[in-house]
Amino acid sequence: MTQDMLDIKDIQTAAEKIKNSIHKTPLIHSNSFSKMTGSEVYIKAENLQKTGSFKVRGAFNKLCDISRRKVIAASMGNHAQAVAFAAGRLGIQAKIVMPVTAPIVKEEAARAYGAQVITHGISFKEAFDYARSQKDHTFIHAFDDEKVIAGQGTTGIEIIGDLDNIDAVLVPVGGGGLIAGISVAVKSLSPGTKIIGVQSAAATSGYDSFKKKAVCEMQPLPTIADGIAIGRIGGTAFEIIEKYVDDMILVDEDSIAAAILLFLERKKLVVEGAGAVTLAALLNSSGSFSGKRIVLLASGGNIDFTMVDRIIHRGLVTGGRIGVFNAVLDDVPGSLHAFTGIVFSHRGNILSLVHDRFAGNLPMGKTKVAVCIEVRSKKHLEDILSDLDKKGFDVR
Repeated sequence: MTQDMLDIKDIQTAAEKIKNSIHKTPLIHSNSFSKMTGSEVYIKAENLQKTGSFKVRGAFNKLCDISRRKVIAASMGNHAQAVAFAAGRLGIQAKIVMPVTAPIVKEEAARAYGAQVITHGISFKEAFDYARSQKDHTFIHAFDDEKVIAGQGTTGIEIIGDLDNIDAVLVPVGGGGLIAGISVAVKSLSPGTKIIGVQSAAATSGYDSFKKKAVCEMQPLPTIADGIAIGRIGGTAFEIIEKYVDDMILVDEDSIAAAILLFLERKKLVVEGAGAVTLAALLNSSGSFSGKRIVLLASGGNIDFTMVDRIIHRGLVTGGRIGVFNAVLDDVPGSLHAFTGIVFSHRGNILSLVHDRFAGNLPMGKTKVAVCIEVRSKKHLEDILSDLDKKGFDVR
């Protein structure tokens, strides 16, 4: 594909074709995120889309035009659900190949939509290669297909239709199909709006490719943002990204966990790791966007609920809402009471406390406690630790 093959007319045609099959998702203003960042922040809530992600847009646009009635796709989850759902609505048989590492909740969701699901390989690449080899089915690529990209681009048409004078749209990047489609739509309708991609630091193919101006491949590391853990950005998508995207940003796991928690707390929105990277990027780079009108693409809400407790705990720790530390106390009556009394005096809430007088490397007459406490902020925790230190407790 050359850079001028996909244009706004393709995306407008896709929008008309799929309008009765998808939701027009809301663009939600966030007072709390705006105050936190000094920006005017809006959320494009694709986590509220059918099947829980933007992927259904591209799936319908692609499947509407195929002649064969048997399709196959490879996916970590969201594309699987989208193809399964769209195929079911259109009377097409769908087979989905997922690696064994894909979240069980997404695997079961694809089955619930009526697709045949098989697991193959450890990585997405292994599942992808196997699906691509099945010649008796039409292969539906998750991101590197012109029809799929055009379908995802309809998100951009909706954003520009709902809001004027947008300074920047932040978009999650995995294989690149979403940002490619959105960048064509937004740059065509609002040329002054910047398009900024966001990737997890655990899967940087899009970021590396953008910076080096050539497609780069890398093996993703485990990440909360499993939906964008793609080892190689799509070539078709990359050509568009090179032409239209203004910048790329990386975010780490702690930032993503904190963003998931903030979406839950402040907006009552369930946003998966891949969708939360845009808020993570804004919070990490708020100075760069101060005073700007920003749209965050919350690309999906299909979070693995077996991991929610760990994600929330990590987000609370990162956000300075939970403190975890060890302290060495005198092993005498009243010492633990004095220790907890100091925490109480600062209105810290002890969530757990493990008392271990047999820990290694402890001097005789000493005992160790491992403490997890709920606090209001990092400053609150620092005040508690400082007071414990002043009162003679060895805090580590």
